[in-house]
Amino acid sequence: MRVTTLAALILLSGASAAPAAPTCQNRDGDTVHCGTPGAMPLGWKLPPDEFYARQTAKSPPPSTGLAVGAFAGIVLLLALIGLLPEFDGTKPADWDRQEDDDLRR
Repeated sequence: MRVTTLAALILLSGASAAPAAPTCQNRDGDTVHCGTPGAMPLGWKLPPDEFYARQTAKSPPPSTGLAVGAFAGIVLLLALIGLLPEFDGTKPADWDRQEDDDLRR
C-alpha cells in the first residue's frame, strides 16, 4: 500500500498544471470567453467610471421593508439569546444524568 502511494505521488509530482484559457470582457463589462459573439479583444477593459455606472444601474437599492425586516430579525435573535437561562456548568445540578453515572452515589 505504501509503495503504491509513493509511486502515485512520484508520478503526479512530475505532471504540469494545465493553463487556463484567457477571458475577455464584453461591452457591458461582463466577463466572457474570448472568441464568443460580443467579446472585446484580449486585454480590453471598460473604463472604470462607466463600469461603476453600469454596476449601480444593475442592482437596485434594498427596499425599506427588507431593511426593517433584517433589523427586526437581528433584534429578535439578540432578545432570544438574552432570555436564555443562566448556565455556568459548575454545579452537578446543571447537568443531566449520563449513561455512566452511578445511581448509588
